Amino acid sequence: MKPSCKRKQRKSVLFEASWGSIEVASFNLPLRVLRIAIAGDLHGSWFPHDHALLMKLNPDGVLFVGDLSDGDIGILKAIIKIPIPTLVILGNHDRGHDHSGELIKTQMKLLGQRDCGWKLGKWNLPEISVVGARPFSAGGGYYLSPEVVAAFGEVSLEASVQRIVSAASKVPQDAPLILLAHSGPSGLGSEASSPCGRDWKLPSIDWGDKDLMIAIDKIRKIKRPDLVVFGHTHHQLRRNLGYRSTFAKDIWGTAYLNAACVPRRGRDSSGEHLTHFSWVEFKDKELKHVSHRWFRSDASLAYEERLLDN
Repeated sequence: MKPSCKRKQRKSVLFEASWGSIEVASFNLPLRVLRIAIAGDLHGSWFPHDHALLMKLNPDGVLFVGDLSDGDIGILKAIIKIPIPTLVILGNHDRGHDHSGELIKTQMKLLGQRDCGWKLGKWNLPEISVVGARPFSAGGGYYLSPEVVAAFGEVSLEASVQRIVSAASKVPQDAPLILLAHSGPSGLGSEASSPCGRDWKLPSIDWGDKDLMIAIDKIRKIKRPDLVVFGHTHHQLRRNLGYRSTFAKDIWGTAYLNAACVPRRGRDSSGEHLTHFSWVEFKDKELKHVSHRWFRSDASLAYEERLLDN
């Protein structure tokens, strides 16, 4: 299988895309390197194989960017069994079609502290702070679905911004900060191939979250976010438009990573199963490495698409 996330990155004045070659990386990492595995939009694709693979990879933490399923509680029950520190933001598909909001509440209760929507994540990895953006987002500026309103009440754009900023204000100044979202922020481009671009119909527009964009600008006055991780807009574009740019870095030094490689499972040319995780590494509290990785069942690295490697 030729992994579907291989593509040429575009450059602009504000955003610098970083690209690298196909390499097999060594897992003999020096001390003080913290490794985070990121599972892109699952859409039901999480099986015992994924759990076993994750245990072999043994990262220091795991992030899920949402769209786990269409409200399948079984997926969440599997995720909460992961013994590695784990945080989850829930996506628009996760709200299901229950307009009472009860399905949303059930999922949040089941996740417990692993759910970090609109709050500072609590996980057993104190060296890195994670703040969740607005949960159940479908992108497109700012919109709350009937399911979300039923579960949370009416939350204005300004109130959403304040929740994200307030959570970020609790992060220690010397700790790296990751913002975890389902939809990325507005401001990353309006082309179909932009990290949050609308590719499913014309015209191609910026489909990012406005509240997250404003929150990032406000948080930057407190401390610079190191990394914004999200999904929602899949890597392979619709309308036969090719592939999406999945990484950018702004003029303030914040990196943006779209982890939504869908489908996240496939086969290589020999028919062997491969599984995708996005992968980030921090060393001495600095973001040093970002990549998309495809692993064999034995946890060996079949392919790596390097996006940042300092």
